[in-house]
Amino acid sequence: MRKPLEERIADRQAKRPPLKDDKTFEHGPAKWLFVAFMVFVVLIHLVGLVIVMAMET
Repeated sequence: MRKPLEERIADRQAKRPPLKDDKTFEHGPAKWLFVAFMVFVVLIHLVGLVIVMAMET
């Protein structure tokens, strides 16, 4: 019989090495997705600002 899911996850996490002090993201692609999302949000805000400023004139 298999262990419950929570126990399997806990066992797997216990085997992993501790996170390095200078790293925020353990998973490399997660960092790039986060950066891409932030760039996307900033660009959308800038485009919206330009549209609003163009409509005022």
